[in-house]
Amino acid sequence: MRWFIQLVILVLLALLLVILAANPTAYAAQQNRTPLTLELLQDRVKNQTLIDGNRTINLRETIIDLRPSNAEFREQFYQILKTQLNRPGTRINLDLSSALIQGDFNGNDLGLRLPLLGESLSSLFSPTELEQLQRDRRRLSSLQQLSRSLLGTELIEPLQLTVFRGQIKLQKTRFAGNCNFNNTFFLEKIEAQNSQFLQSAGWVQTRFSKSANFTGAVFNEANFRGSIFFNKANFNQTQFLDTANFAGTNFETGVSFSLSNFKQPAKFSRSHWQGNADFSQSIWQESVDFTKSEFNQALFLSNTTFKNTLSFRGSIFNQPVNLRGASILDRADFSDSGFAKNAFLNVDSLTFDSNKAKIVGNTGEIGKELFVPSIQGNENLLRNLVQNFRLQQQIPDANQVEYTKAKLKSRLIFEQIFGINLNTTSRENLIKIGFSPTQTDAIISRRIKQPFRNLSEILNLDSVDLATYVKVREKIIAGVPVFPRIEIFYRISTALGWLSLTVVLLLSQFGTNSSLVFGIGIVAIAYFGLLFWLIDRCRRRIPKPILATQKETIWILSSFLSFAGVGLLAIFRSADQPWLSLTCLTVFCGPIPLFLVIELYRRGRYHDLINVSYFVEEGSLRQLRLMIGRLPIIPRFPMFRERYLPLLWDRGWNWLNYYDFSFNNFLKVGFNDIRLRDEHIPGLISTLIWYQWSLGVLYLILLFWTLSRTIPGLNLLIYLK
Repeated sequence: MRWFIQLVILVLLALLLVILAANPTAYAAQQNRTPLTLELLQDRVKNQTLIDGNRTINLRETIIDLRPSNAEFREQFYQILKTQLNRPGTRINLDLSSALIQGDFNGNDLGLRLPLLGESLSSLFSPTELEQLQRDRRRLSSLQQLSRSLLGTELIEPLQLTVFRGQIKLQKTRFAGNCNFNNTFFLEKIEAQNSQFLQSAGWVQTRFSKSANFTGAVFNEANFRGSIFFNKANFNQTQFLDTANFAGTNFETGVSFSLSNFKQPAKFSRSHWQGNADFSQSIWQESVDFTKSEFNQALFLSNTTFKNTLSFRGSIFNQPVNLRGASILDRADFSDSGFAKNAFLNVDSLTFDSNKAKIVGNTGEIGKELFVPSIQGNENLLRNLVQNFRLQQQIPDANQVEYTKAKLKSRLIFEQIFGINLNTTSRENLIKIGFSPTQTDAIISRRIKQPFRNLSEILNLDSVDLATYVKVREKIIAGVPVFPRIEIFYRISTALGWLSLTVVLLLSQFGTNSSLVFGIGIVAIAYFGLLFWLIDRCRRRIPKPILATQKETIWILSSFLSFAGVGLLAIFRSADQPWLSLTCLTVFCGPIPLFLVIELYRRGRYHDLINVSYFVEEGSLRQLRLMIGRLPIIPRFPMFRERYLPLLWDRGWNWLNYYDFSFNNFLKVGFNDIRLRDEHIPGLISTLIWYQWSLGVLYLILLFWTLSRTIPGLNLLIYLK
């Protein structure tokens, strides 16, 4: 039996040693704390110390027993401190740093209670303090008036507020029970670094006039609902073990939750952020709710991990939201959110798997708010974003991401053409760019062993610092090494690829904007219809005029302005860069057709059938038909020619035939089969017709591709089958 008792003792000693080894600091702090007795409290109150130049009641490193079993001491504790802290005259601070508070701590019993809605405030306060108190007085008065107007009732009991005039220090303070600072106004700053709240911590409707520092604090259950932080709030490296409730909280200046850990749901709904909100590198184990919150400055969520749902439903963003390097492992909801003109979602290097997580927002809006600065390192992200929106049948947003991806690719190709390649440029160029000789030698040595894949790799070199990288990153690229003799051909082929991609971006936004494509088509058809009318109806003035009538001229010009106006309106309403889109259209439709027309008039026309229209229509039937399989000039077979008759110039509606032919020749579909005759036709006119026909083939390819990407049902059939 004796050996069994000895074994039990040894096991208990071993467990004690393990506990002490795991938390030696806490044990040492417990041993250094002094139990606070009534006599010691009276002595500390009587003999106040100067800390940072202010009179302070020093209760540091004490054990304060406020449990129900010590009721007599508890009553004296609150009464003595309240009397001292609220004496008129000099402000007195309270220092509870490194103290252990056993039982529930009611901070409201230490402050001064006064009604906010009365006619006068206490004479204990200075003018500055009274001005700060008036903030809440006006605010609560407005709330009471609103309640009276909406509900028809008045508050029976006058609203009261507990005021702390002095500074309170809670550094490394350990609250073993509940902590209550509800409805308290702190006129001085709060220092609660590394404090521990092992039970619930109530800060409901609390006002912090000066800075509040909770860096490294541990909250079991934190309730800051409806609080106001008039100054800087710091929650860096804070741990929230249970629910963190910041619903309806106002942050009048900047606030930081960097490196914080939220292990249970966090509530920030209807909160207001007047300054920057920093949540960088924080971890959210459970859901977080920012519903109907308002962010007037930047929101930093960089390198943040969201393991559960993230909700910004109905929130307002007036500045950018930085999600760079963040991880979204579940649903992120931005539905009904409002973004100001300068606001966007920076998702650079965002970790996001569309098979496990979702990004949700208003269809046609959320895709425009996503911002990616570079395609390098974001290829997988962009692909996942496209898949995410396609799975949710948000085709406009998926197309917007595709458009963003294409623009980034175009920018990258442009840099490869005109940028200085870090892997091939000479030593002199590297020095000229801004590298030092030592840095240049290190870069050359590295690229011989292994070429640079991206610019950020130069930071891995010991001799290259961040300042140098920032200075040169806009001047160089990390392109594929090319043999010098074929580099010019490589650049030419790359330039052709960039040019074709740019044209597709300007004319259709990479197949994602059907309105832009239709607008381009309407302008082109109207433009060529006007040219065809001009060369057919305005041939010469001498010796015998062959000109259109004034009435026909008015009809054709007014109709051209109408059709072109509709097309231009569609372009300017849908294009990101309408002037560049028009410039691109002008390049295709301007120089060559205008040169052919000008040359035609310069040479003059002297041929047979000069008094007959160049255009003929099939007279056997009139119907809507597809004309993809036929060419714009009738064949030479005599029997075939008999079916086609020249256009009637003497009809008032003749000007419509030229638009019909332009429509046929461009889109290969029309009401009448109108073609160019094959006899006595100037070669310049044939060239103009064939040129438009060729542009029409390219346009049809662009149109069908765009429609396949923008029609929801067809889009899903093609991309998700």
